[in-house]
Amino acid sequence: MIYLDNSATTQPYPAVLDSFMKVSTGFWGNPSSLHGFGGKAEQLLAKAREQVAGLLKVNPAEIIFTSGGSESNNLAIKGAALQYKARGKHIITSSIEHPSVLNPTEQLSDLGYEITYLPVDEYGRVNVTQLKEAIREDTILVSIMHINNEIGSIQPIEEIGQLLRRYPKILFHVDGVQGFSKVDLSLAATHVDLYSLSGHKIHGLKGTGLLYKREGVKLSPLIAGGNQESGFRSGTESVAGAVSLAKAMRLVTEESKSSLGKMKELQEYAMSRLAAIDGLVINTPYEKAAPHIINFSIPGLKSEAFVHTLEDEEIYVSTTSACSSKKKSMSHTLLQMGKSEKIAGSSIRISLHFGLEKTDIDKAIAAVGKAIQMLSEVNKR
Repeated sequence: MIYLDNSATTQPYPAVLDSFMKVSTGFWGNPSSLHGFGGKAEQLLAKAREQVAGLLKVNPAEIIFTSGGSESNNLAIKGAALQYKARGKHIITSSIEHPSVLNPTEQLSDLGYEITYLPVDEYGRVNVTQLKEAIREDTILVSIMHINNEIGSIQPIEEIGQLLRRYPKILFHVDGVQGFSKVDLSLAATHVDLYSLSGHKIHGLKGTGLLYKREGVKLSPLIAGGNQESGFRSGTESVAGAVSLAKAMRLVTEESKSSLGKMKELQEYAMSRLAAIDGLVINTPYEKAAPHIINFSIPGLKSEAFVHTLEDEEIYVSTTSACSSKKKSMSHTLLQMGKSEKIAGSSIRISLHFGLEKTDIDKAIAAVGKAIQMLSEVNKR
């Protein structure tokens, strides 16, 4: 099997599974309980918070554990919007955000908020000047993803952060789900106020994630209850989930240091091989793209049929993002980039992991060529 759908989810590290099981079986007390057994769970939770904060170079009190990227994005956007509605009801985001950003902003629009969706260029990047022009007196939040989950384009987060330093009343949220361990980002230097991260995208477990909330930023909680997570996310904490997330973040950071260069080389090699296939169109920009995502189209072929044809060879890829791939719709991201409906309706995403070898890429590319030939012949009948 050659698994090339790592932007959808990753295989958990064995050590992550081990840490989850050890905590679940040995320290399953409620961290809010007064007795010593609960106290041990509370200590583990605090240690996990310290570890992830250290990896992000922030303070432990600025970490809110969540169930993953979607919850973190919703808490950042809705929580900020509700908390600061007296200050204004204008939010700026991009037209190619993940559904867990676009759908919450649509919900807020129904509640009377005004949303500006910035366009992107042919490389899938927003223009900082256009962002500046969109800022109004009542703007309270800017939410821009770090790495696009479909094509891998890197947004100018550093430049946006520098711009927003001039507007202290505007919060800056970054969806970092696809970026962590792939593209460096200093939250402090970039003036990021809110940052979302998901465990299962970095060889952690599904149902784990966090939201970094800069000290001093207030959020209206989406889940009210027993005031866990400093009141921002009530509900008995998953201590095992938090510990496993800390483990995954540490391990993927270490692996990134030794293997990120190799991943970038494999991406460039794969893109060069794909570009040589007649009729295939590369959508991922060759520059300013994350090293793990390759998006291409085969105009005239159905992407769903292509995915299943590769699956017969035990090679696993995807169409659009995993959150929308089963809808069999055109890629919203590619349409926003100005691509034709033929290209947007036939897109394929390959997403790499650190353990891949050049032989895996060779086998995958050979299978891609074979699948194109097979499906093209079927279409001619």
